[in-house]
Amino acid sequence: MVVLGLPALQGSKSYEGGGRMVESSAAVKPWREAVVWAARQAIIRRRGWSALAGPRETSMVFSLTRPKGPIGTGRNAGLLQPSAPPRLDFTPHLSKLARSTEDALTTAGAYRDDALLVGYRRLEKRYATDPGRVPDVLELQGAVIRLYRAAVASPGGDRP
Repeated sequence: MVVLGLPALQGSKSYEGGGRMVESSAAVKPWREAVVWAARQAIIRRRGWSALAGPRETSMVFSLTRPKGPIGTGRNAGLLQPSAPPRLDFTPHLSKLARSTEDALTTAGAYRDDALLVGYRRLEKRYATDPGRVPDVLELQGAVIRLYRAAVASPGGDRP
């Protein structure tokens, strides 16, 4: 499933009084809404869908816009400077992006509870300038999300 929009991290919550907790990140609500919409569209396309049960694995590849700093100007306009970092090695935190996305998939009814996720087959954040070179990287901000039935190990098969 492809979700377009600015991937936003699950931030901390602050207490507002009267038992109300408020999300500290204003960007998380639009991101969750985009994930819920895309997941529900995927669900609609599958006849007889019911929320997934049992252990699941997921793949999430987040595509984010590269900052303008490492992009050349003048005759080098649009070209990446050689000193530009090849990977996104600063905020947003990958685990917090995954957490907000997992919660949105629960809201959408993709699975009954995100506690069913037992592993990640792939979890990455990439620059949106990598489409075509790296699988599942988008040209725009967003994410490619996949859900899989988890492989079940044989009894005693997890021992070293």
